[in-house]
Amino acid sequence: MSAEVLTALQTGPEADPSKAAGVINAIAEETPMPEIPDVLSILPVRGFVVFPGTVAPLNVRRRASIKLLDETLPQSKIIGLITQRDPDKEEPAPQDLYEIGTAAIVLKLLRQGDDHVIALVQGLRRFALRKITSTDPFIRAEITLLESIKPAPSKEWEAAFRNLRDSAAQLLDLTPDAPDQSSVLVRSIEDPEQLVDFLAPNLNIDVAQKQALLEELDLEKRLRAVQTHISAQLEIAQIQQKLQKDVQSQFSDAQRRAYLREQLKAIQRELGEGDTGTDVQIAQLRTRLEEAKPPADVMAQAERELKRLDFIPPASPEYSVIVSYIETIAELPWSKLSEDNLDLDQAQKILDRDHYDLEKIKRRLVEFLAVRKLNPRGHGPILCFLGPPGVGKTSLGQSVADALGRKFVRISLGGIRDEAEIRGHRRTYIGSMPGRIIQELRRAGTRNPVFMLDEIDKLGTDFRGDPASALLEVLDPRQNNAFVDRYLDLPFDLSQIIFIATANYMDGVPDPMRDRMEVISLPGYTEREKLEIAKRYLVPRQLEENGLKPEQCDWQEDALRLVIADYTREAGVRELERQVGAVCRSVAARIARGESSQVTVTTELVGKVLGPALYVRDTKLKTSKPGVVTGLAYTPMGGEVLHIEAARYPGKGNVTLTGQIGNVMKESMQAALSLVRSRDGEIGASPEDFLNYDIHVHVPAGAVPKDGPSAGVAMFTALASLFSNTPVRSDVAMTGEITLRGLVLPIGGLKEKSLAAMRAGITTVIIPKLNEKDLIDVPDEAKEKIKFVPVETVDEVLANALEKKGAPDAIPPLASQEPKAK
Repeated sequence: MSAEVLTALQTGPEADPSKAAGVINAIAEETPMPEIPDVLSILPVRGFVVFPGTVAPLNVRRRASIKLLDETLPQSKIIGLITQRDPDKEEPAPQDLYEIGTAAIVLKLLRQGDDHVIALVQGLRRFALRKITSTDPFIRAEITLLESIKPAPSKEWEAAFRNLRDSAAQLLDLTPDAPDQSSVLVRSIEDPEQLVDFLAPNLNIDVAQKQALLEELDLEKRLRAVQTHISAQLEIAQIQQKLQKDVQSQFSDAQRRAYLREQLKAIQRELGEGDTGTDVQIAQLRTRLEEAKPPADVMAQAERELKRLDFIPPASPEYSVIVSYIETIAELPWSKLSEDNLDLDQAQKILDRDHYDLEKIKRRLVEFLAVRKLNPRGHGPILCFLGPPGVGKTSLGQSVADALGRKFVRISLGGIRDEAEIRGHRRTYIGSMPGRIIQELRRAGTRNPVFMLDEIDKLGTDFRGDPASALLEVLDPRQNNAFVDRYLDLPFDLSQIIFIATANYMDGVPDPMRDRMEVISLPGYTEREKLEIAKRYLVPRQLEENGLKPEQCDWQEDALRLVIADYTREAGVRELERQVGAVCRSVAARIARGESSQVTVTTELVGKVLGPALYVRDTKLKTSKPGVVTGLAYTPMGGEVLHIEAARYPGKGNVTLTGQIGNVMKESMQAALSLVRSRDGEIGASPEDFLNYDIHVHVPAGAVPKDGPSAGVAMFTALASLFSNTPVRSDVAMTGEITLRGLVLPIGGLKEKSLAAMRAGITTVIIPKLNEKDLIDVPDEAKEKIKFVPVETVDEVLANALEKKGAPDAIPPLASQEPKAK
């Protein structure tokens, strides 16, 4: 019958069956009290409190507790039960237990296995710990038995006792699941202490409150405390009964969950409280919002959303959407800023440590630091690193963050076609989320990181929008202080971020975006620079990745030069590092087999490991022939040497172009032919030749698409050489756009083209006069090996390119005029 009473009392929204499951309460029969020893074995219990007179099953699983039962029960059936303060602690020490517990007798012991015992115990008397006598293998302690302080008989005391008994019985009558005879059983209890200890363990209160009732020796105070809890529970039961009558007419199976929610809300309204779990979650969200310190308008919007949570059921999909929204706001770094490292010398050291050369970029970054030091409130710059793959654009961004002492954030924009990736999705959609900008700032935890927008030239566009246009606001220092993500629908300040974009080619970048960025070019490396990079960075890194020590693998400089020359063709150093890694793996295999303890990497070993040379270097023409000219081209991979061949044969003046030539290059060819025909007398050609011969112009490497106007000079020279039957000097290369007036216009990529000419062994390069200013960017190594000849007209081109016996150079080499760049 006592188990039924327990079930009846454990009702209401605060009940926790997991903590009270299996606890059986019974009124102690009037049997003689067993003698309780002065020293007891102490069994820690968690999650509930055992009171005198109650019967409870204990699920014993801890080894120390099982050992306690095995060693104590043969001598004495009485043990001490004390509740531990932290229920999650698996091995509680004496200080982890409360000081007052209950002496109990073990009525029955059921073994469920080697590591599981069920002990049925009955509480006898309260006791207090006096002295711990041992803790291993289990706790034993000297105890002092405690007696309750009972008030003197009076009318007031009798009234309080009867009031408690009637309230408990009334609660059972109002409880739908209570057994029929449960209230009769409660009314039959005549001893106040017995009634209080019977009701206390079944109250819907936490363990700490139950322990306080156990420790209260004043019976009058204990009774009043239990009366307070019973009265509150009785009031809830009365409200439940009233609510059931109010909503019973609307009740149906389909409305069951809604009905339960209505019950919960009614109880919360009567108590002036909210649902415990929901209230805790809302309170936590509000605390996190306050810690984030967002602006006032953001906080006001978040508060409005928090208030909506009070009226939305937790099971509603909109509830989780609002919670996710508020969590996003709370996790954004509204007020968190990384402190800049404004030590210019230290920043320079970090940049020099991580990257070789790149002096122009390092100087620009140090300038930014200087400005930040003088004007801390200034806007962050928008930089764009432009260069071929593998030259260190992305890694340079990480070095910038290290030098400044800021967090580094990187997103790859290659292939992104949906503008929602930048601006975010509206919250009207299930599964919506902020854009990549806000998401990365949320992860970074600071409002002023170094933010790298990688591969900005590879953004796509389709029916979902134009991400490049969405980035315009992000990359405008005058507008991005109030960037509005569609998911947040709140302004966020991006002005303190240093945005660094990277691109291989600016042709794919829209003009408005290009206008917002400061473009810094990272051209390809020279062989000397690649050699230094390999020695300083690539070889040590590959040795470490392959488990080699520097003394085990020694690279000769000639071996590195061979790898650079014959096994790579790139402006950067990625392929160079892969080839170095291949050789290092071969050395590692040899050392791992025990064949050698130290290996010197020579040119012979490189050839043996990497095989035949992968690339045949573009070189200057072996001989001079009419109609064959060396041009220069610029590609995203760096500079290239371009041989242009022209041939004529009897025909009707038709022109054939081959070699995957683009439209712009075809127009350059047509302009060059028109210019040659207009100057036939000057170049020594007969007008009839253009009518009696067909012309075929071919640009080798036919599988590679080619386009651009900078080959105009080379095509004009090839045709002029062909029709004048005058060879072009084989050591001369040229670049430049032409007009029908014979002017030579400027081109781009002079540094890359110069490096390509140097690699090919060219000694003279004809360039447009207007590009003379760009020679400052050409490495000194190239200036030492190449004579640069600036020209303004095609006549000057022919004077310097065509072979003329006894004719001096029309213009002296520029290398002797231009001072070396420092």
